Amino acid sequence: MTCPRLLLIDDLGTERESLAARLRERGFLVDETASGENALALAEGRVPDLILCELHMVDADGLPMLERLTRDLPDVPLVVITEGSDMSDVMQALRLGAADYLWKPVADLDVLIHAVEAALERTRLRQENSRFKQELESANKQLQEYVEELQQDQRAGREVQLGMLPPTPMAIDGYRLQHHIIPSLFLSGDFVDYFRITDRHFVFFIADVSGHGASSAFVTVLLKNFSRRLRREYRPRMLNAPGEVLRWLNQELLESQLDRHVTMFMGIIDCQDDRLAYANAGHFPAPVLVVGTEARYLELPGKPLGLFPDARFASASMDLPGQFRLALFSDGVFEVMNESSLAAKEQRLMEAVAAIASLTDLCTDLGLTPGLEAPDDVACLLLSRGG
Repeated sequence: MTCPRLLLIDDLGTERESLAARLRERGFLVDETASGENALALAEGRVPDLILCELHMVDADGLPMLERLTRDLPDVPLVVITEGSDMSDVMQALRLGAADYLWKPVADLDVLIHAVEAALERTRLRQENSRFKQELESANKQLQEYVEELQQDQRAGREVQLGMLPPTPMAIDGYRLQHHIIPSLFLSGDFVDYFRITDRHFVFFIADVSGHGASSAFVTVLLKNFSRRLRREYRPRMLNAPGEVLRWLNQELLESQLDRHVTMFMGIIDCQDDRLAYANAGHFPAPVLVVGTEARYLELPGKPLGLFPDARFASASMDLPGQFRLALFSDGVFEVMNESSLAAKEQRLMEAVAAIASLTDLCTDLGLTPGLEAPDDVACLLLSRGG
């Protein structure tokens, strides 16, 4: 450990030399001088760890010199030594930045050493605190730069993700499809897609990836890629059995080892026969079907995708009337609703879909407004015909 270096300023040579010798015996390095001007030159040439200064000297008024020392060497503690009992000068010295004071003669060296060590410790702690503050400010600056860079990346990712979504609204042979997605973060784990797969069939689905943010959004890229593959590689039997499509996708997700599961409702509409085939991979809530004044949930059990290697997915079908609405939501919709129970939220959702035909008005009624800070991603997909 480096010995502290002290600068001792006193114009009384005998007292100064005696005190310097006693301090050296205790292990301190001591520079000494009898002149205020010499003290300033010594301090500038070899900065001490602490200054011991006689407050009243013949060649210099201690207070102006002390003021200059504390101004030029703000990080060096200064202890004044003074004769008599004039507290006004002592108080002025403390106001100018002196760390402590002692009365002459300094008979008990332990008292002086205690004052020196205490002043050095306070200075060490102050410097350490200042260093920690600077390090914290630097870390905060770096963190802010990282956050800004991350947000730029996420905004770019969001633009890519929006580019993967289908047009809204979109018409396919008299059927109208439109969607609305509100991410809880920049990137969404909810996804919708719809597209023609044959001259007479089109596919639509809503998906909810577990988790939030970039890792979940990455799975939506996989889902979009799967949509493209499905167009090229579907089997004719899948057109009436979308559960087979879900089984295929389940294997794709398991093989990807992305540690994410997906709930999905998928439908395939035969536009020539006006018939809907559908399957559900654990998606909740079930779609709301509105025909005339009647509304009901189109329920079908099923397990999420990406969890169970041997999962099977049932398919169901129904004829579609000339006028209907089918509204699909991710479960994030319930997070923004005010009803106290899940049953009340389900009832409220079904009533809203039954009463409101416009997706924009429906989202407004449910509180899914622009700028909403939702605790979970929210996706809505509305399929309708005739009205």
